[in-house]
Amino acid sequence: MMARRVLVTGGAGYIGSHVVAALVARGDDVVVLDNLSTGHRAAVSEGARLVVIDLADGGALEAVLAEGPWDAVLHFAGLIEVGASMREPMRYLLDNAMVGTKLIGACVHHGVKRFVLSSTAAVFGSVAESPIVEDAPIDPGSPYGESKWMLERALHWAGRIHGLNSAVLRYFNAAGADPAGRLGEDHDPETHLIPLAIDAVLRRRGQLSVFGTDYPTPDGTCIRDYVHVTDLAEAHLLALDHLDRGSVMWNLGTETGHSVLEVLRAVAHVAGREVPHVLAARRPGDPPVLVASARKIRAEAGWQPRHAALDEIVRTAYAWRLAHPDGYGD
Repeated sequence: MMARRVLVTGGAGYIGSHVVAALVARGDDVVVLDNLSTGHRAAVSEGARLVVIDLADGGALEAVLAEGPWDAVLHFAGLIEVGASMREPMRYLLDNAMVGTKLIGACVHHGVKRFVLSSTAAVFGSVAESPIVEDAPIDPGSPYGESKWMLERALHWAGRIHGLNSAVLRYFNAAGADPAGRLGEDHDPETHLIPLAIDAVLRRRGQLSVFGTDYPTPDGTCIRDYVHVTDLAEAHLLALDHLDRGSVMWNLGTETGHSVLEVLRAVAHVAGREVPHVLAARRPGDPPVLVASARKIRAEAGWQPRHAALDEIVRTAYAWRLAHPDGYGD
């Protein structure tokens, strides 16, 4: 396959940086757009060009797109915290949905024909079936999920009217770190369970709060599908290559959910000591169970997670944190 010229928004962030590394490794020409509000210069792989802009700056975005032609745009930039979206709903709808829709419109204007969206299983809210398939009822349980659903609809119309082929990838709880140790998870503030549990067990923070112990699950805590970030990166590359045949919408998951307490036990097993934690009340917007099916992407693209075991996911995240106690150091 010929090398592609690809624009990656949010490519200095956690998932985006792993996808950029995979694109560069296979020989694609990659330009990263990131405002570095949550991303890191050091996370951008050598061989990719970093352009520091905010996607809300329409003039700056137009200038970059005018450097085309671009074979594809992969969109990771945006706000990601479900809990924060319940406190600041309009901020999420503006920063994610409005800015993202303007990006899609700019791509149409500049003749981009392929677009990959990093979406979320949060568009489904709380559904009865598990694992969740692509045609499950849409009912976002948070403004964060709603903002992603709005982008999915924008892509639907961009495809129907303008011929923009898109891949919508829905997943929940990217986790782990590059097994080679080059990249990892470094958020400020950190809100994801596995790195929070690792910092708690390393005594880098206080006790971890377990939000909700009365959910209708075996141990009363929320169940989520944890997908290794390098497996997600591989799925994004498969989706990009599949767009020559038309648009796709794929759920990504291991189809095996793990509760919050199971994650704490996995961290304790890897670290060799218990995770200090306290039990707390539920957080608004948290569905009891979110586990995504991967049957469709397996059948249509042959995707197969290589790091599906929870202990392996935790082990790579733990190794990254030990080697990078201050993250990327910026």
